Amino acid sequence: MDQLMAEKLAIRETVENWVLWRDAGDWERFKTVWHPEGWMNATWFQGPAEKFIEVSREGFNKGVNILHFYGGFSCDIAGDRAIAQTKMTINQRAMVDGVLVDVVCTGRMFDFVQKHEGRWLIRRRQPIYEKDRMDPVDPSVTLKLDQGVLDSFPEGYRHLGYLQSRIGFPVRKALPGLKGASVEKIYAEGKAWLAGSEKPGDPNWA
Repeated sequence: MDQLMAEKLAIRETVENWVLWRDAGDWERFKTVWHPEGWMNATWFQGPAEKFIEVSREGFNKGVNILHFYGGFSCDIAGDRAIAQTKMTINQRAMVDGVLVDVVCTGRMFDFVQKHEGRWLIRRRQPIYEKDRMDPVDPSVTLKLDQGVLDSFPEGYRHLGYLQSRIGFPVRKALPGLKGASVEKIYAEGKAWLAGSEKPGDPNWA
């Protein structure tokens, strides 16, 4: 195995450990995938990795049901930096307007990765939300959504945003989707990161 392939496998391991340890509630090991300056962006949270771990643990203990599944993976490496993209789904189950539903959101994890003390760690994570859907867990139940609320969220995560807003999360809008200015912005930040930018882009989205 050549060195480049070994580095890519190490990055993939970090990315996969993120999802396995986070969804299992293995918080001590989950801490180890993050760079000391790690930053997490999501629909419902934007902030330092340390705070994300704290609020994820609180939600897990309260029964918040958010799970992830990974697919294809690709990464570009430049020295001690990398950009990794991983196909994924976000699955969340909750009560919405009196009906138990599942939301499945498909997209990619876009990770700014950096080698720190010999290990590849996540410096910034930004999901890209491509499409989603909502289904009642009991298919015999009819669910009627508030169309105005649904349409207030971007197409890529409108059902996920609807669910999360209904259960009390402050959902950020204008996050990157399959096309448009937001995703072009993060692509440009990724290229700049590989070229040596001081920081891994600007995580403060509108």
